[in-house]
Amino acid sequence: MNKWMERAIGLALANVAQGGQPFGAILVKDGEIIGEGVNELHLRPDSTGHAELLALRCAQEKLGTIDLRGTVMYASGAPCPMCFGAMAMAGVDKAYFANSLADALAVGLGRSSEVYADLQKAEAERAFQMIHLPVEDDEKNPMHVWYKKA
Repeated sequence: MNKWMERAIGLALANVAQGGQPFGAILVKDGEIIGEGVNELHLRPDSTGHAELLALRCAQEKLGTIDLRGTVMYASGAPCPMCFGAMAMAGVDKAYFANSLADALAVGLGRSSEVYADLQKAEAERAFQMIHLPVEDDEKNPMHVWYKKA
């Protein structure tokens, strides 16, 4: 097994031993770990406390940038849609994972599969509805104000 994946799995196993879920992740750049995290949902009520997001936050703080191009994520489980999106937005080059979404579903951790499935549906058919309420006045539209300022 890859040494980076071994580290991610080791973090996940330690998290399970401490009462958490089986998720650990590390972010690597130029042969060095620049961020790591474990799922912290058992420690505080924060639905964003996923291993990959915590590894991203750690790396971004360490590097002083949100741009994580040139990095690779190693995760004990397939990233959820939120973590997938965060990695893509940060510019992570690629992610390797050990356990699949099917593996997670088999042990009762199936929310990611449900969200991925919902995203495949037409917008009007999704369980989670997002409704557009446009800002009519450009002077009160944050994007227009920002654009004019930039």
